[in-house]
Amino acid sequence: MSESTDTRVSTISLKSICPICGDELEVVFTPLDLPYFDDIIAIRGTCGCGYSYNDLMITSDGTSSSFEFEVTSCEDLYTKVIRSATCRIKVPELGVEINPGSFAESFITNVEGVLSRIESILEVAMSSATEEGDADRIKNIETISKKIDAVKKGEFKITLILEDEFGNSAIISDKLNTIPETHLS
Repeated sequence: MSESTDTRVSTISLKSICPICGDELEVVFTPLDLPYFDDIIAIRGTCGCGYSYNDLMITSDGTSSSFEFEVTSCEDLYTKVIRSATCRIKVPELGVEINPGSFAESFITNVEGVLSRIESILEVAMSSATEEGDADRIKNIETISKKIDAVKKGEFKITLILEDEFGNSAIISDKLNTIPETHLS
């Protein structure tokens, strides 16, 4: 691996091998400054073949974290969500669970962004269900989509749950009572 450092922002760039095509993969490590957290690094790997990887890492000693956030109004849609690749996302009212894994992607967004990601997954599932003529699955997907629309209008309440065994994820809101102490600056 080769290494270069940009001292202006302390970004480190490494060259590696793409797991998809075997060509050169550039991996960039960038420190982030986020409220309530210390020592966060954003990791982004990209290759000319189109493969990309994103992750967030809290470099301080972390313990597992779990956040439950009640989305009760349109204002709650703007609440910041930090999700690492080791985080499980649950929305029980929608019957949605997104598990961590080798293809899980990290992101920094808000509650509305999480719902948009779920909608994108539903679009793919709908296409598959339509192709297969699976009426039950189509009906279930339509029901979940309508609930998401209602959440965005402030007409349906949900609970957004993040569970991260390494403590690299969070929901940042004044409505939450606790933030894991190990990550407080």
